[in-house]
Amino acid sequence: MAAISANRLELLQIADAVAREKTIDRGIVISAMEEAIAKAARARYGSETDVHAEIHPKTGQLSLTRHMLVVEDVENASNQISLNDAQRANPGAQVGDTIADTLPPLEYGRIAAQSAKQVIVQKVREAERDRQYQEFKDRIGEIVNGVVKRVEYGSVIVDLGRGEAIVRRDEMLPREVFRNGDRVRAYVFDVRRETRGPQIFLSRTHPQFMAKLFAQEVPEIYDGIVEIKAVARDPGSRAKIGVISRDSSVDPVGACVGMRGSRVQAVVNELQGEKIDIIPWSPDIATFVVNALAPAEVSKVVIDEDRERIEVVVPDTNNQLSLAIGRRGQNVRLASQLTGWDIDILTEQEESERRQADFENATRVFMEALNVDEVVGQLLASEGFTNVEELALVDAKELASIEGFDDETADELQSRAREYLEQLEAELSARCKELGVDEALREVPGVTLQMMVKFGENDVKTVEDLAGCATDDIVGWTERKEGSEPVKHAGFLDANEMSREDAERMIMEARVVAGWITREDLDKGVEPESEEAEA
Repeated sequence: MAAISANRLELLQIADAVAREKTIDRGIVISAMEEAIAKAARARYGSETDVHAEIHPKTGQLSLTRHMLVVEDVENASNQISLNDAQRANPGAQVGDTIADTLPPLEYGRIAAQSAKQVIVQKVREAERDRQYQEFKDRIGEIVNGVVKRVEYGSVIVDLGRGEAIVRRDEMLPREVFRNGDRVRAYVFDVRRETRGPQIFLSRTHPQFMAKLFAQEVPEIYDGIVEIKAVARDPGSRAKIGVISRDSSVDPVGACVGMRGSRVQAVVNELQGEKIDIIPWSPDIATFVVNALAPAEVSKVVIDEDRERIEVVVPDTNNQLSLAIGRRGQNVRLASQLTGWDIDILTEQEESERRQADFENATRVFMEALNVDEVVGQLLASEGFTNVEELALVDAKELASIEGFDDETADELQSRAREYLEQLEAELSARCKELGVDEALREVPGVTLQMMVKFGENDVKTVEDLAGCATDDIVGWTERKEGSEPVKHAGFLDANEMSREDAERMIMEARVVAGWITREDLDKGVEPESEEAEA
């Protein structure tokens, strides 16, 4: 390579040219040259010889030195020197010191020059990759513009000017086709260091891509007056975006729509015609869900905060159920993603039928458990009682105040309720023994006999077994896939028996009882470190 046989000034000129072309530090290039020249010199003096090359950054003067370690007994003459020999050259030399000998300039052959060139190219490439990573790792969450360089197996390689990025097929909009030379606008969602250099991953389907496009089109969002609180997308088809204004005089929806829809239309055009519903965000979840389900009308909302589930009742008329659910469930799915809550939609007739079914079920439970007639069972159900436990624990005066009941009736009902619960507990205890469930499980706060039976049926028989469970094992989970209905997987317990938060709390309590963590750790929110706990 020219750098090896070049004179002093040429060395510096080459270093400057490479540094400018690759936009890397000049010192890195000079350091690569020094390493390359040292490698070529080692080919002449021996691979074990510790040769160092140094290029003066201002004059270009090249100096070669050989470093020798001072030792008592020389085992390798190529990089070690005895104490006696070292003290002849330097009387103050001690064992462990390094002596540097100046080496004469060398003429490098073609093979040595080629080897040096490879070292320089490799070092420069590494420096270029590091520069690219450092530049783009802080740009995650930004929109970048680039030019399509090539298309590989459906993925698009984009030239960003100072680096290359990739838009994978699943990160592009459906039916979207790019050709070489096309301009691309996309969202940087990940930058990773990899052996072949930094990989910059772009996306056109990411929800934040839409949010950033709105920030570019709507000055109020850029200035922070209007804030985008949530985004849900079915890429290429439809999207919902929740916005709120920090200034009461600014309408957040109107600001995003723009004059005659000019602002939102610019975003729609970039997203290949994706329809966008702009929805006023509200801290009140019921209001927000009603807004998110537009254009459907909502007559009633029932919230279950423990399970983050919301039940929406729509009128029977004007096809409101179809409007709320949307084509292939798209409207309710996007509303669920936007709000972060599971949404169940019922018509007024379905809700009425379900209420009637719940009433009949509660009536039947009381008739069987308490050995009473239908009228008494209906009276208890109509007063809001849903199970025998509630009846046994309620104040007797409250029971006696029900129309048609007196103190004697209330006492008798509570007595029968307690007898039923005692009998049930005996049956459940026997079942636990039959399944081999450890009694110590009852020491875990939140665990009931009914739960212990279900745990035993699912091979969770000790405190350690429960401590090793995940929340999903207990209450199940919902798997959401793009473009399809959510799939629900059952847990050990029915979803109505326990919320995810209670299940998580119960598992952590089991870890305290099992001795995996302390009560102080639990209060601090510390996870167990043992392998057994993480199993």
